[in-house]
Amino acid sequence: MAGRDYPATWPAFRRWFPDEEACAAYLAKLRWPDGFVCPRCDCRDAWPIAGGRWMCHRCGRKTSVTAGTIFHRSRLPLTSWFAAMWFVCAQKNGVSALGLQRVLGFGSYQTAWAWLHKLRRAMVRPDREMLGGPGASVEMDCTFVGGRSPGTKGKGGVRYANKAEVVIALELRHPTGFGRVRLASIDSQWRKDEIVDFIRANVAPGTTLYTDGDKLYHYLPRDLGIAHEPIVLVSAGEPAHRLLPGVHRVASLLKRWLEGTLHDGQATTNLDYYLDEFTFRFNRRNSSRRGLLWYRLAQQAVATTPHAYRDLIAKPDPYT
Repeated sequence: MAGRDYPATWPAFRRWFPDEEACAAYLAKLRWPDGFVCPRCDCRDAWPIAGGRWMCHRCGRKTSVTAGTIFHRSRLPLTSWFAAMWFVCAQKNGVSALGLQRVLGFGSYQTAWAWLHKLRRAMVRPDREMLGGPGASVEMDCTFVGGRSPGTKGKGGVRYANKAEVVIALELRHPTGFGRVRLASIDSQWRKDEIVDFIRANVAPGTTLYTDGDKLYHYLPRDLGIAHEPIVLVSAGEPAHRLLPGVHRVASLLKRWLEGTLHDGQATTNLDYYLDEFTFRFNRRNSSRRGLLWYRLAQQAVATTPHAYRDLIAKPDPYT
């Protein structure tokens, strides 16, 4: 509830989190809603020690509220982290690393870029519910993103950089409307196998799956437990977006977001994390409070393991 669980507006946000102690206390409530729990022995008996940490009464382990989260060993204060999360969620189309650097006054672009990627890794819960279910319907199709920036020249001419294929699955609501979405990048070389794996991981058994007339869907394994309904073009002049309107609308919104916010600068190696951010925003598009998005992101941030910078970059340098 706005005003009780999270701040609803920016002025309220500033009143809620004026200093580091207020931020740490809020994280403690999110991480341990029923009281402190030792990450080593699950003991609930502990006492506070210097530096805002706790010492477990049973095993003696010293831990902090940020240990084991995306805030782990951060050199910058939690007030900056909270503000960054607010700006990411308050903007409908998100924020670029350069924009975040300018707003928060970071000394380097690298810091803003790393923070955004850490937050993206917290935007999707690993235990999220699958799409559809008995009696439900899901549309699915593939699209290509990127490819606007010229890359290297090859025998066939200019090869465009960061072009990748993305599979999209979207819930249909009856009688009208759309529900949640799932996206993932796939390797066109192993397209069939990766699409089957995507369906297995994201579409619940008992779902009616609507796709185009691609032949690869004719050989879907029976153990998926789905009812496949291919939609084939009746005539050459009938546009595909009329037969599968949901996924084509999502594909259009995705490309517009990548171009408008990231300026098509996403690397293919990190594309899935950009897709996670788009999924986080799309599935919460009807939220009346931007503070609620911040609250959900904060909840997932304390449940997400830390990621070092060398693990975030596309081509880690072993000498850095």
